[in-house]
Amino acid sequence: MGRSQSVPRGNDPRFGPDADDSGSPILHVDMDAFFVAVEVRRRPDLRGRPVVVGGMGPRGVVSSASYEARAYGVRSAMPMARARALCPRAVFLPPDFAAVSAASQAVMEILRDVTPLVEQLSVDEAFLDVSGARRLFGGPAEIARLIRARVAEQEGLTCSVGVAPTKFVAKLGSSRAKPDGLVVVPADRVLEFLHPLPVEALWGVGERAAQTLRRLGLTRIGDIAAAPIGLLRSGLGEAAATHLHELAAGRDPRPVSPEQVEKSIGAEVTFDTDLADPEAIRRALLALADKVGTRLRRANQVGRTISIKVRFADFRTVNRSRTQEATDVAREIFDTAWSLFTALGPTDRIRLIGVRVEGLSAADGTPQQLALGAPEHGWREAEAAVDAAAARFGRAVVRPASLLGRDDLR
Repeated sequence: MGRSQSVPRGNDPRFGPDADDSGSPILHVDMDAFFVAVEVRRRPDLRGRPVVVGGMGPRGVVSSASYEARAYGVRSAMPMARARALCPRAVFLPPDFAAVSAASQAVMEILRDVTPLVEQLSVDEAFLDVSGARRLFGGPAEIARLIRARVAEQEGLTCSVGVAPTKFVAKLGSSRAKPDGLVVVPADRVLEFLHPLPVEALWGVGERAAQTLRRLGLTRIGDIAAAPIGLLRSGLGEAAATHLHELAAGRDPRPVSPEQVEKSIGAEVTFDTDLADPEAIRRALLALADKVGTRLRRANQVGRTISIKVRFADFRTVNRSRTQEATDVAREIFDTAWSLFTALGPTDRIRLIGVRVEGLSAADGTPQQLALGAPEHGWREAEAAVDAAAARFGRAVVRPASLLGRDDLR
């Protein structure tokens, strides 16, 4: 089993930039501490200092931390209060989503200049299949170096890249390359790379699954590959056992898929203090519906199922949904969401509330039901006009009247 092997790192020559990349056409590009890097780019005085970006409220969480802050134990998704306790001298900043989005678009354009086979996972990471780009740009490792150089020169940001035969191994490679590095996993050394890694490195292994695996005596990926499948089934069930056994053997047949069809679009907010005031909750739902409607129209999508999520102060969570005519109109989304909420009856104090639209389809290809007696121009036209104004002057210029002057979801 793999316990005695050393865990590969970014400076391991077996998986360095000059390793054999002939059978490794998949790249995973991951920006380094992206939210922080965007702030440091416009504020050079922050360079080299512990910087934490995240929610500023008492229940905020860390979006990103500089590597100087990580040295104190600060991590993404950590409660901000915990981050302040670990690193009180850090610079704490709220995320600038507009700046991050602009930087993300610029980076993705660089990637798509290399190949159209780009599968964006989030604002700061993507898979690429560079099989068809070799003649123009060279081998996968050379393409990875080119991407890193362009991102640095054009955007003043750094990224780490994993080069491997499969998506799963490429993603592990980029994590081992951090920060600002490159790891190449040759096709004939995939198991040599994988098997020393801890079981937590496998997709789908969270804290609970890791505890189960450790109880079975499995601490490394190599242990899972060598274990009888029946042992895994006994602890994890059929589906999880098969999934992990395949990954541990280095098998991941999923292709890079440039077109990611969204199954739903939603938004939610965690309140700084638990809310019981119905009017404050109503304003929060209105703001969330406005955000979801905007995202739907931007994506040229409409949805038939509107759902709400309500988490109470004791962390009990309820979900309610209703299916109706497809819509991208914030007012219609809000009306349904508010109806679903009021149908809950008297509620306890609320910690979090969310709105989501599911059952999506292309707006251009979805017929709109005409209502008898409806005006020629209605909410859809009004919200389209708001979108046009927001594109020119910013979203805060036009807001629902009941949200003017308030910071419910800012």
